Amino acid sequence: MVSTLRVPTDTKALIDLYKGVRQRTMEIVAPLEIEDYVIQTAEFMSPPRWHIGHTSWFFETVLQAHKPGFQVYSEDFLFYFNSYYEGFGARIERPKRGTKSRPTVKATVAYRKHIDEQMLAFLESADNPTIASLVRLGLEHEMQHQELLVYDIKHLLCDQFAVVMNPKPAPITKVEGMVEIDGGLIALGFKGTEFAFDNEKPQHQVLINDFALDKAPVSNRDFLAFIQDGGYKNFRWWFSEGWETVNREHWLAPLYWEIHDGEWLIRDFDGLRPVAERLNEPVCHVSFFEASAYAKWLGKRLPTEAEWEKAACYDSKGEKRRFTWGDEAPTSDRANFFENGLWSVSTIGAYPAGVNEHGCHQLIGDVWEWTTSDYVPYPGFKSEFDEYNDKWFVNQKVLRGGSFATPQVHIRATYRNFFHAHERWMTSGFRCAKDL
Repeated sequence: MVSTLRVPTDTKALIDLYKGVRQRTMEIVAPLEIEDYVIQTAEFMSPPRWHIGHTSWFFETVLQAHKPGFQVYSEDFLFYFNSYYEGFGARIERPKRGTKSRPTVKATVAYRKHIDEQMLAFLESADNPTIASLVRLGLEHEMQHQELLVYDIKHLLCDQFAVVMNPKPAPITKVEGMVEIDGGLIALGFKGTEFAFDNEKPQHQVLINDFALDKAPVSNRDFLAFIQDGGYKNFRWWFSEGWETVNREHWLAPLYWEIHDGEWLIRDFDGLRPVAERLNEPVCHVSFFEASAYAKWLGKRLPTEAEWEKAACYDSKGEKRRFTWGDEAPTSDRANFFENGLWSVSTIGAYPAGVNEHGCHQLIGDVWEWTTSDYVPYPGFKSEFDEYNDKWFVNQKVLRGGSFATPQVHIRATYRNFFHAHERWMTSGFRCAKDL
């Protein structure tokens, strides 16, 4: 895949990042057959054709607003490739993105090429901080869609996707137990001059109590014990809405788990393999409901996002760092990101260079971790782009940390991902916490 991308510091660096991000999207979809681009296997996923068109649509809106004399490529494209931006006109409903055979894949790729030509020429001549900020947002937006592409391709093809996967690193150490972490006042959220989404700001003080946190994400071995103890059949562990979901959807295990002749297996990009071969990997594709039920079954709970950020960012001296290992940028020896090329979760204990002073492993990378916190604006929040983050501040839960499908340059320890409590098609896992 594409080498590690660098954060831009000037116009040339921004152009280089633009080229790299745009190229990576096309490399992700390169193994697909033409028929694969237009299929929508569920309402929550989008056809790959739509992703490569929508990320180009985003940059076309920048050109429309800021490039004098720019001509819209196609009104039909504006309609089909809009997502949820009401302010940009009519749009196709999300569940219907796979019901249209037009625009064709060939036409969509031609559209993408046209927008790239326009954008690169525009960036060469435009020296404007506002435009640079919008382009950077567009690139972060596209990296979000690169991760979504991995999710959607997995739901579409899974082990039929002909991607080359790197071997998983062996665990360096066995990780067990919990660590006790002091509470107190912490500065929650992002503060700095680098890029961050508006929902990570402003940094503000939060008081937390002393707590304990798992040193590692909950593993397949751990979660299998919950299943074998009848966890999906006992209402006492579940929120009411979660129990209704379990029964309505007939859940017996996480998404992509299958039972054959009494044995649980996991379907992934590398095929259908017994859970017994993947016991030491973080459990993945679980909903907030499932994570909460497991935690209650074990006599624990999920952490708040403030507790998660305290564990992830604060060293033993009380200094806040950018990542669990310090202020240095992520690298493939510290955490499992998209650049690692695993296309899957790694083994717990495989990244000692990413362990923090508390002894917590893999807080960054591998799986997005559910917290018990509602996705609401921070005190003093100010929207920096209409309809991007602010319209979703209701009925969702916060996840932290990134995943194996997240590009390195895209992640921050303050990054707030968010999904509905029942959703599990993304690379979601968790670790447990406990009051002290």
